[in-house]
Amino acid sequence: MSDLSENRSLESSRSMIAPLLREPISRYVLPNGLTVLLKQTNATALCSVQAWVKTGSIHEGELSGAGLSHFVEHMLFKGTARRDGREISQEVQAAGGYINAYTTFDRTVYYIDLPSEGIGKAVDVLNDCLFHSTMPSEEIEKEREVIMREIAMGDDDPDSRLIQTLFETVFRQHSYRYPIIGYKDIFSEVTRDQLWDYYKSRYVPNNVVLVIAGDFEETSARALIDESFGLVKRAALAPIFLPEEPLQLAERSSYQKEDVQITRIALGFQVPGLTDEDTPVLDALAMILGNGNSSLLNLRLREEKKLIHYVDASNWTPGTVGIFYIAMICDVDKRDAVLEELKFYFSSLTIDDFSTEMVSKAVRQILSSEINSRKTVSGQASRLGSAEVVVGDVGYARNYLERVSEISSGDVFRVFKKWMVWNRLSTVCIDPKVEQGTVTSAKIEGSKVSPRFENYPQSNGSSLLLRHDARLPNLHFRVVFQAGALFEEEQCQGATNLLSTLLTKGTEKRTSEEVAMAIESVGGSFYEFSGNNSLGLALEVMPQDADLAIDLLEQSLLHTKFDAETFEIEKESQIATIKENQDDIVSAGRDLLRQKFFGAHPFCISENGTLDTLENIDLKLLSHFWQKLRVAGNVSVAVSGDFQKEELQPKLERLLASLPEGNLVESNTAFDGPAEVGKHRERMDRQQAVVFHAYPCPGLKKEDFYVSEVADEIFSGMSSKLFERVREELSLAYFVRSSRIVGLDSAMFYFYAGTSAERYEEVITELDREVSRMMDGEIEDSELKDCKTRLKASRRMGMQSNSSCASQAAMNVAYGLPANDWENYDSRVDSVSVDSLQNFARTYLSQVNRVELVIGPIEV
Repeated sequence: MSDLSENRSLESSRSMIAPLLREPISRYVLPNGLTVLLKQTNATALCSVQAWVKTGSIHEGELSGAGLSHFVEHMLFKGTARRDGREISQEVQAAGGYINAYTTFDRTVYYIDLPSEGIGKAVDVLNDCLFHSTMPSEEIEKEREVIMREIAMGDDDPDSRLIQTLFETVFRQHSYRYPIIGYKDIFSEVTRDQLWDYYKSRYVPNNVVLVIAGDFEETSARALIDESFGLVKRAALAPIFLPEEPLQLAERSSYQKEDVQITRIALGFQVPGLTDEDTPVLDALAMILGNGNSSLLNLRLREEKKLIHYVDASNWTPGTVGIFYIAMICDVDKRDAVLEELKFYFSSLTIDDFSTEMVSKAVRQILSSEINSRKTVSGQASRLGSAEVVVGDVGYARNYLERVSEISSGDVFRVFKKWMVWNRLSTVCIDPKVEQGTVTSAKIEGSKVSPRFENYPQSNGSSLLLRHDARLPNLHFRVVFQAGALFEEEQCQGATNLLSTLLTKGTEKRTSEEVAMAIESVGGSFYEFSGNNSLGLALEVMPQDADLAIDLLEQSLLHTKFDAETFEIEKESQIATIKENQDDIVSAGRDLLRQKFFGAHPFCISENGTLDTLENIDLKLLSHFWQKLRVAGNVSVAVSGDFQKEELQPKLERLLASLPEGNLVESNTAFDGPAEVGKHRERMDRQQAVVFHAYPCPGLKKEDFYVSEVADEIFSGMSSKLFERVREELSLAYFVRSSRIVGLDSAMFYFYAGTSAERYEEVITELDREVSRMMDGEIEDSELKDCKTRLKASRRMGMQSNSSCASQAAMNVAYGLPANDWENYDSRVDSVSVDSLQNFARTYLSQVNRVELVIGPIEV
């Protein structure tokens, strides 16, 4: 590309970030040393209040590897001098809020997202939890059991084990080598005194950053902060010694054989930390090498050489040293060839491979990611907290974005040659023990924006839905077809998912690589989705790239090219996904539960299909299936974002008019009830056991669907009676909740809990106890009221982004509902009573309808 073109690309990048650089932020420090960041945006009546404590697993000193930071995070929700643990979650959820926390290597973050009118409650609760926790001894022992279950979960997850092994291989001195959650043997011996001492030494105001983003009045917010956080006394804060990681001088590796179905590879190059001048360039290099279908490694190793099923690259740089990380999944017999080919390919790369177009694409992807992170008030608060706490400068984002916008091909090649060197490489692989096969065991200006869409029905039966929202330079297109297992041929489950992957690949106009390059070069995204009831396309770009988006959609809808080579690649990738899921005890258990519950009904198999059903799917079948689905009466298109209606609408209507006439033939498959009612046990060699209880329940279009929606919420979440009893009081499980697999007319309502092989019978007793409570009409009025508040607030929070709004509208129309059916959500939820819940439980949650499954290291 010419210098002129490169300059134009630079100017385009700078224009993208210009609005982000003008964002108004108030930063000040209280007399006690606590830092406050405030960002006002009145787009939605929501706020995110976040407390960032500058302490994580690397700050645990002599007790490194004990998981103290994570343990404290759990304990701060267990009670204060003013509130017991239940009151903390109850008060937040009664205000329509969501409270949670997470721990990393260098920080612990507590956050509450809620409607704006609850900001005072959020500030008060976070201040109380952070500085006035009591850590009752009995709660410590209960929570220790819960975290032991969490550790077991991580040990059962091959991907978690892969990452932990990589960190232990890369870091020989630095505390990054220790798992954040801690080692089981060390964690189990942590005393209350050790936990309390750590808490009191690190949770001091001069080690905390408070961030608030959303719709609030700054003067009032400052007063709230002064009257709560401002009253906490400053305390001494001892420095923590962090050992420096020496320069890696030789290649390292770790190869392990485990009870898995597919090979996982992790490559880590030692790279500099976050503030190094090369870090933005390394971020761009990660995009070029392993982000998206047009990335170099995807094209070389997956598309051309057909050696892998998946590749991703990222640059992890939290402090003074980091990891440039490449993850891959492949068949076990191709592992050595993958590693050999990657080394050969890296050694062959020249500056010409890092073209200006490729670099420009990576830059726009990074800048688009920054824009996307600001779609929600929670995301905006998180970006501010990260800059202040991790980097130490709230203005870092400005400098980082400016540096990214100036990256050249020469910069990328220089950094590639400097840091992608073999003596700084660590390779970790997890391979199957046996040959592959099936599982052996079974302030931005603007006013509040309404999510309302205007519906423009087309003469051929298709639907066009438009919603204007100019808060961000963002435009989202969503195309939805009714599809799924009900429309797939018998013993061909998985066809919907496989078909969807081909729709974003090659067309008559562009090859798969050219499609990927076209969208990724403008920093956009183009992806497929599929589920039990639908498939579709999602495309997101900047407003100036709307014509490209429409062209890509037109080609995918009208001129899809079903290429045999691409089909085989995607089919093998789907097979790899099935094998990955078989390695996870929850996924494997859920799949087995579906089989026993749905029997011969098409929902008996997940949207991925099985290894057997995929064998029955060929390119001819998929092409015929696509012709069946792609008829005008089965297409709804929703667009949300910044656009000119008079320009966009005619273009989309012309596209829809070109669709083949017709309607999708309705499926006549009926669900007659659970197939294998009773108790089932399945042995799987893992550390935890998982209990499942499945019952029938109403589908999406049934009158009592919203009763099941409320019931699901009552049985789930941190403030649910079930969670408090099973996890908090009895420490029986790390996770316990309900969920649903929903069809339009029928569904499966199920409970699941991760426990131990020794205590799963106790979990079953508690699940029965909770169902009986609803059957007996014992749901409390206050409990139901709080549940409704949570659901309605969650719906409000879920309608913040263009993508979520467009998805909701297009799905509604595809399922035969009004585009803006979400407007009735609150009233339908409010109409649910204790009596209707009792009737729901008696109708659906009877033991005569129940399928019970326990999977894990149990006797069968």
